[in-house]
Amino acid sequence: MTAEFGMWDYVVFIAYAILILGVGLWVSRDKEGHQKNAEDYFLASKSLPWWAIGTSLIAANISAEQFIGMSGSGFALGIAIASYEWMAALTLIIVGKYFLPIFIEKGLYTIPEFVEKRFSTNLKTILAVFWLALYIFVNLASVLYLGGLAIETIMGVDMIYAIVGLALFAAAYSLYGGLSAVAWTDVIQVVFLVLGGLVTTYLALNTVSGGEGMLAGFSKVVEAAPEKFHMILEETNDNYINLPGIWVLIGGLWVANLYYWGFNQYIIQRTLAAKSLKESQKGILLAAFLKLLIPLIVVVPGIAAYVMVNDPSIMAGLGEVGQLNMPSAEQADKAYPWLLQFLPVGLKGLAFAALAAAIVSSLASMLNSTSTIFTMDIYKQYINKNATDKATVNTGRISAFVALVIACIMAPLLGGIDQAFQFIQEYTGIVSPGILAVFILGLFWKKTTNSGAIWGALLSIPIALALKFIPIPGLEPWMHQMGITTLLSMAVTMVVSNMENKGANDPKGIALTKDLFKTSPLFNIGSFVVMIILAVLYAIFW
Repeated sequence: MTAEFGMWDYVVFIAYAILILGVGLWVSRDKEGHQKNAEDYFLASKSLPWWAIGTSLIAANISAEQFIGMSGSGFALGIAIASYEWMAALTLIIVGKYFLPIFIEKGLYTIPEFVEKRFSTNLKTILAVFWLALYIFVNLASVLYLGGLAIETIMGVDMIYAIVGLALFAAAYSLYGGLSAVAWTDVIQVVFLVLGGLVTTYLALNTVSGGEGMLAGFSKVVEAAPEKFHMILEETNDNYINLPGIWVLIGGLWVANLYYWGFNQYIIQRTLAAKSLKESQKGILLAAFLKLLIPLIVVVPGIAAYVMVNDPSIMAGLGEVGQLNMPSAEQADKAYPWLLQFLPVGLKGLAFAALAAAIVSSLASMLNSTSTIFTMDIYKQYINKNATDKATVNTGRISAFVALVIACIMAPLLGGIDQAFQFIQEYTGIVSPGILAVFILGLFWKKTTNSGAIWGALLSIPIALALKFIPIPGLEPWMHQMGITTLLSMAVTMVVSNMENKGANDPKGIALTKDLFKTSPLFNIGSFVVMIILAVLYAIFW
């Protein structure tokens, strides 16, 4: 057993890289006699089929923060972290049924564009700046940092070089090809992601069972660490502050999920690029089923690593390799990279390709959406209102490159963060409650005014910061703070709106009809199956 890459590992990984770059550049090429326009670059010519949408949603979502960060949280606190994945499946169904019909009917390119149509250009600009800052300084930077950490741990490459390498890989096809290149390569990335992830899970559980197989290994893990298999944590649990018991199901996690899956540009952009609403909803349903599988790939390995580290007989069998980069309570995020060391030659390359696929696909998605928001909501609004398609596409490429450079500079500064997945959720949670409040009321409450939405969005930040830094008994968990911030932001929006319009409907209020939310029998049956599976999972691991 060796921690180093063998020749076949490099062969597998290089073959993966060539395949992704080849496909990305091939689908990016300009068709004969046709130059890319804004719809081609930012919305893949509105031609994506359901299976490309579903797989691309997962590839954009699953990144180093899941493979590295969520495995680290699995190591530290157990299966409870899977609530993010399993509740996301239900959230996707809500988004598909109630949000997508409105977005697609309005023919949107960006989520801020909805804000302009419903409220005003001023509010659109405020939220566009919020998103750009969040994508560059939190999302892009953290994904690059975690990816660099993984490559440094597994291959011994200096983190700076690893970060730059990942950035260049993602930029190589996404900057040129736009959403089309990102979405179609995502279909391949998901295959690597799932296969490589399952290989790592199988071999980790097989090691725990002493070679008796995956199911025997899972049984032993449950037996050795029963405290890691509770979805609902007690208040006495040290990790209650991150996952506050039953409130995970009925409280702040809904803010994180609804914001992320419903109003997050780099996620929702795929669904806006569908051939039709029904095609988009089928893609959402596929993504919901895949979300049920993800904890097996990203959480269970972390728990298996915890059992391995705390079992002297298993550690003795791992030899000197087992002592390298070993995870601990203080450095839980080392769990997944540590496990990759034990894979056989060839499979190590496949698992590393899966990790790279997760990182690169998310980077490409974030870059594309950052450039879309800057180009469509800032550049075309304030810098060059009459920009040609060529100027628009070139601006998208340049802005994505600039965002990537800034993120590369920021990424190493995140060193020392443990359980990075929780860090990302916590700091995104300062911005997301106000945005969620504005969107929910803008979509479903006709009385919401522009002034009300602006006040609600702007005051959400000081409210969130006050709840975070002023000690209030009972509100220590940041999920509680997110929930309270959302409710207070909605209250501010409603009070200001009622004062301004004296209780009358806003002229830009959206007319909602039953027909708008009608869904196909396939979507309805699939949604019902997802909910049954969720109920069973929570019943088993309560």
